[in-house]
Amino acid sequence: MPQVTLTVNGKSHTVDVEGRTLLVELLREKLGLTGTHVGCDTSQCGACVVHVDGISAKSCTMLALQADGCAITTIEGLAAADGTLHPMQEMFREHHALQCGFCTPGMVMSAIDMVNSHPDGLTEKQIREGLEGNLCRCTGYHNIVKAIAAAWPLMHQKAAAAE
Repeated sequence: MPQVTLTVNGKSHTVDVEGRTLLVELLREKLGLTGTHVGCDTSQCGACVVHVDGISAKSCTMLALQADGCAITTIEGLAAADGTLHPMQEMFREHHALQCGFCTPGMVMSAIDMVNSHPDGLTEKQIREGLEGNLCRCTGYHNIVKAIAAAWPLMHQKAAAAE
């Protein structure tokens, strides 16, 4: 059986996998990181979004073997060691950008990549377009858009302060 070695949320793992094992299966079943959800198995809902080498990716259509040597961040890896939430998580909480919560991990992961990819700011239209591929059946997206807009300055202020 082939092995895959990857870093997940800062911790190195070497795992035996079948060639057909999806990254989402590896995360959920082999590593116990169940925050990454499986919603559709067709790459349409976005509940399975994680970061692969800092870029959002739908883990339900990526083979675990494709992630060999990569750094993976899941929703569980966003908060600081002391429990302080990532600014995007905090804004989702503050702006009530969730209801049932099933889509939330994928939404948060996609939103972080979207904010990181737009250092000069985001319009409401860009946020709404950037959320294509992430489905929410509860919220109507309004509060999600507000949360992402509110997180943008926090995330870029933090990045500027670190430089």
